[in-house]
Amino acid sequence: MDNFIVSARKYRPATFETVVGQQHVTNTLKNAIKSNQLAQAFLFCGPRGVGKTTCARILAKTINCTNLQPNGEACGECDSCRAFQNGNSFNVHELDAASNNSVDDIRNLIDQVRIPPQAGRYKVYIIDEVHMLSQAAFNAFLKTLEEPPNYAIFILATTEKHKILPTILSRCQIFDFNRIRVEDMSAHLASIAVKENIKYEDDGLHIIAQKADGGLRDALSMFDQIVSFSGANVTYKTVIDNLNILDYDYYFSLTDSLMKEETSKTLLIFDEILSKGFDGSHFISGLASHLRNLLVGKDAATLKLLEVSEGVRQRYLQQSQTASGSFLLSALNIANQCEVNYRMSKNQRLQVELALLKMCHLTSALSMASVTQSTSVNGEQKKKPDTPAVAEAAKPYEAPAAKAAPVVNDTQAQYQQKPEAATPPPVHATPPVTAPVAEKPKVFIPNLQSTMKSVTIPSLNDLGNTATVEADEDDPYLKGSDKEPFTMDTFLKKWNEYAAKLKAESKMGLFTIFTAEAPRQLSPLHFEVLLTTKAQENSFRDEKPSLMNFLRSELRNFSLEVTTRMVEATATKRPYTDLEKFQHMAAKNPHLRELHKRFNLDFN
Repeated sequence: MDNFIVSARKYRPATFETVVGQQHVTNTLKNAIKSNQLAQAFLFCGPRGVGKTTCARILAKTINCTNLQPNGEACGECDSCRAFQNGNSFNVHELDAASNNSVDDIRNLIDQVRIPPQAGRYKVYIIDEVHMLSQAAFNAFLKTLEEPPNYAIFILATTEKHKILPTILSRCQIFDFNRIRVEDMSAHLASIAVKENIKYEDDGLHIIAQKADGGLRDALSMFDQIVSFSGANVTYKTVIDNLNILDYDYYFSLTDSLMKEETSKTLLIFDEILSKGFDGSHFISGLASHLRNLLVGKDAATLKLLEVSEGVRQRYLQQSQTASGSFLLSALNIANQCEVNYRMSKNQRLQVELALLKMCHLTSALSMASVTQSTSVNGEQKKKPDTPAVAEAAKPYEAPAAKAAPVVNDTQAQYQQKPEAATPPPVHATPPVTAPVAEKPKVFIPNLQSTMKSVTIPSLNDLGNTATVEADEDDPYLKGSDKEPFTMDTFLKKWNEYAAKLKAESKMGLFTIFTAEAPRQLSPLHFEVLLTTKAQENSFRDEKPSLMNFLRSELRNFSLEVTTRMVEATATKRPYTDLEKFQHMAAKNPHLRELHKRFNLDFN
């Protein structure tokens, strides 16, 4: 039985032409070889698995080839090429700086550099992971790197260029290797599958390429693993099962449910995903990426930005046509906010489910905004019809934002001015006798189709929409607001109620924080608590979710925010000691020291 060789070694490129996705590097090196303009030192830097060491070996083999091809490639048949391929070339030396990073290792290398090559034109020294060299080793290497013998060429490779001394960087030609594109990686895997007589699906290879994140070596390792798992049949199903990847179908089905407002089906899909072992954070991150892809797919010009197979790209194109831009923008905003708050939440599953329920109601919210807009003429709101249909549409959304300041942009500026009290024009020079009657503020809803802006619907202000609606307290639609105003006295009253609750629960450490100093009001809805120790900060952070839930529900304003700031504790003055008193008085009257010395006085 022959020994198995992994694909990353078996199909390692042997010529510049076979290097995948680094044409800007290989073309430059080939031109330098053909024009005989080789630098004395090269630095190859970039992510792992993109071909840095491979290109270094190809360069070392090519510059010593005795039968160089017209296109700048090595022949692969001369004595030098065969010696290199067999691994017994005396002109190529590789050093792993991760395990040989001392000054003595570099001095041994410098001693070898002094010996000219016995056969061939150049001696090539490849130093991998060069950023691992110590500071002293770098300094010992500087002079040799700057002025090496004319037969010595150094090729340094690293994944962390920022850790290399600037004096080293200035002595090298620097080549930055790119992450390999998904399309190039997928095509390379397909060519290997054909050579190995392995059945495959394009969607499966695309998933492997996406999971590799630009590293071809990682992609080849996953490819070998899936070939063993699937019995030489790499399908989309076997790839997602083996690599623990969420299927595209989940996200497409979930998005359809969100647009149809099927809350039950949405929650069941999420429960099925959790039952398969996927983390909620992984799910919400994938949903945000899916929504982003749908936004990208709405325009044919940006469709090429989707790094997916052709079949999946068509599915994105089809679903993006059924989803409005306002829905996608608002849902993406909700998903992003959920991802930010996920790790701080104590009930992480509820955090995701709440975000999904908000997304489910976006369609109704935007439809209601369109109905409201259709009743507006020249920027003025007509009286709301009392028809059952409109009342029923408004029924689920009875928690508006009260007195919210309108958001002004270029397309809305002409509509955003708050209506003033109507004043009839005077007929004569004398002012009118009766005072004008103030009209109720009008409601402005921007045109969704023309501005592509999301609209905040009453009671749905937390759904991630970006525009706001100016509210009237007497409006029957806007009762039960979740942005009711409150005074500082009301806030402090609720603050003290919560402090009493902490005392009843024997949380004396937190009770001390709440009663030591009253919170400062930075803005109408923003308060700041001053803390003096790290322990207080940790205790307050753990208690903050319960505190915010209490204050927001009691004050009926979910925009309220409480933050903390660390301050240095004021040092308590201690009484002066007898010695300090003596030193202070002796500074004013030096004779006291003579008195103390002559009579041998004590301070007790």
